[in-house]
Amino acid sequence: MQWTLVIPLKPLTRAKSRLSDTAAEALRPGLALAFAQDTVVAALACPAVRDVAVVTDDALAGRELTALGARIVPDEPQGGLNAALTHGVTAVRAIRPGSPVAALNADLPALRPLELSRVLDAAEQFPRAFLADAAAIGTTLLAATPAHELLPAFGPDSRARHRASGAAELTLGDVDSVRQDVDTGDDLRAALALGVGRYTAAVSAGLLIPGT
Repeated sequence: MQWTLVIPLKPLTRAKSRLSDTAAEALRPGLALAFAQDTVVAALACPAVRDVAVVTDDALAGRELTALGARIVPDEPQGGLNAALTHGVTAVRAIRPGSPVAALNADLPALRPLELSRVLDAAEQFPRAFLADAAAIGTTLLAATPAHELLPAFGPDSRARHRASGAAELTLGDVDSVRQDVDTGDDLRAALALGVGRYTAAVSAGLLIPGT
């Protein structure tokens, strides 16, 4: 099964506010963009991925991610994360009806293509499935196989919300790079320990990261 990934990305100037203990205000947009760039590069290198659609209204991110091979879908609803994902899936399936789709966080700078492939292969077995984040509270990936709606429920405690919605929780080992999203300095330290992509490595060089 070849998946289309839908990646939501808020305007860079509003992204990653919880990294204020790690990065100067001027550096946070660059970190958010770098996370998204490394996420898109790894996703497009995944053998289970057909293509990537990024839902964003950020002009700079749109240009940079288009150059990497992503398709940009304008965030017309401007109604938050779940509305953006629903809109992105609708845009994807307008071109390719019934396509398997998966929502993927934009802040997975350590993402490994083969680990992502393992997660997507496991998701094929269920109408809807999700992967919890490293903190076991949130969600980094939510998948829907052909003819099934995504029904995203991201936000606080999204692991519990997706489970309650009927999505199957994927309990794979050795897919840490798909679980490790980055919201805080500690998250960034954990991602760096796993090994981040070249964009995040370049931007994060020299930052004072808690715990290092």
